[in-house]
This record gives sequence, C-alpha cells and structure tokens, in this order.
Amino acid sequence: MFKDIHAVLFDLDGTLIDSAPDLGGAVDAMRTDRGLPSLPLEQYRPMAGAGARGMLAIGFGMAPDHPDFAAMREEFFQRYEKRMTENTRVFDGVPDMLRALEVRGLAWGIVTNKSQRFTTPLLAQVPALGAAATAISGDTTPHAKPHPEPLLEACRRMDVDPARCLYVGDDERDIVAGRAAGMMTLAATYGYMGANADFTRWKADGRVESPLEVLQWLNVA
Repeated sequence: MFKDIHAVLFDLDGTLIDSAPDLGGAVDAMRTDRGLPSLPLEQYRPMAGAGARGMLAIGFGMAPDHPDFAAMREEFFQRYEKRMTENTRVFDGVPDMLRALEVRGLAWGIVTNKSQRFTTPLLAQVPALGAAATAISGDTTPHAKPHPEPLLEACRRMDVDPARCLYVGDDERDIVAGRAAGMMTLAATYGYMGANADFTRWKADGRVESPLEVLQWLNVA
C-alpha cells in the first residue's frame, strides 16, 4: 500500500485507453491501399504504445532511419487523425477507478508521449477522461518520457509534490520517468507491453493487472 499519495498520473495509450484498433487500423489501411494483405490486430497490439514508429515497424518493417520514414509517418498521422476514436475505448474499470479517486479527493491527470495534435481532440471525445486535472503531451515540454520533465510539469500544474504522486504506465519508459521524478510507480501489465517484456526489470513499486487494482494500492478500494 502507498501512503500519503495526493495525486495519480496515468499514461494514456495502453493504460487508460485501448487505442490499438485505431492505431493498427490506420497503418493497415496503408498496407491494403498498396496491395498488401491485411494483418491481424494481434500483430499490431504489442507495439501500439510506440505510436507511428511501432506501427510502421509492424506494417512495413520500416525503421526511423529509412529514407521514406518521415513521409510514411505523416501519412500514418493523417489517417489516424481521421479515425482516432472509431474503435478506441477506455479499458474496463477505468471510469469506476477514476470516479473512486475523485470521491476520495485525489486529483488525477494524464502524461503521454502522444503529441498534442492527437491528445487534445482525443480526450475531448472520451467523456470518461474529461475530468483530468491536467494532460501533458509528448510535445508539451522540451522532453518526452523517459525523461521526468513531463511528469514534473504535470505536478507543477496540479500543485502537488512529486513525492506525493503515483504514476501508472504500461511501458518501461513510464516507470523510468516516474522513478526519475521521485514518484511511486505501478506497472500496468494489462496494457501493450508485449509477450517479451519483463516488467520485473523495470523496478516499479508494484504492478496492476486491471485498472481497479490501482485503488487497492491506494487503500481506497
């Protein structure tokens, strides 16, 4: 159990929302438009947390150093932008968890590496996330996770001591950033970490297999 936690921050994709169907769908449409066969969602899902880099790696075997990567990434962005919430849903238990935090007087916010270009309109279309005290995107500060600055900026905006904050995320960079910011951390193992990820090496303070388990760590279940 964590004591004296005043606020909870969450990663977005793979922690609060399952956006893999729309991320994968965007790049899969790029494949089929080029005469390539469609790939099953299960192939895209483990890399959904890596955004365009992950999707293009699965869809086209393309790394960031490929000469066409920038153009393909922008095409992916435009396709994703048009369908961001077609099949994206909050994970089961997220609305109840967030309401429980609010009832207990615990502020909560979002810190994601997703750029503001996508974060702002997406959150506006997901009612369950509308009460976030703050939402820090990957380009809100000069640094993205695993750098701690986005988390520290969230704390400044929420007027909370990082040492009194918990960060929950499904990727190693989330835990690295949280620890560097002086926060307690939970690894969300229901997210996109993939079959080969070893969360035990991340040195998180704990793990949750569902969103509602966060409440147990805060003793507010």
